[in-house]
Amino acid sequence: MHTPYKFEDFNGNGDRIVYVKAVDVADLPDEVRQQAGDRDHLYAVHNAQGERLALVADRKLAFVLARQHDLSPVTVH
Repeated sequence: MHTPYKFEDFNGNGDRIVYVKAVDVADLPDEVRQQAGDRDHLYAVHNAQGERLALVADRKLAFVLARQHDLSPVTVH
């Protein structure tokens, strides 16, 4: 599963915090559900305005992705 996003275009208004939350695959568009395989949920990375920046297979990968782009991830429950 690969959903590209240009993190270099990230505009967090100076705020480098992003939010990581679990997303039910059933709630995603058909195209994404097909790419998700047999997973029940994915993890989304969102900016402070709620824009989804990325979808990844697991929570650990979401945190790694954010940190690789000099962002500070926090979990949303």
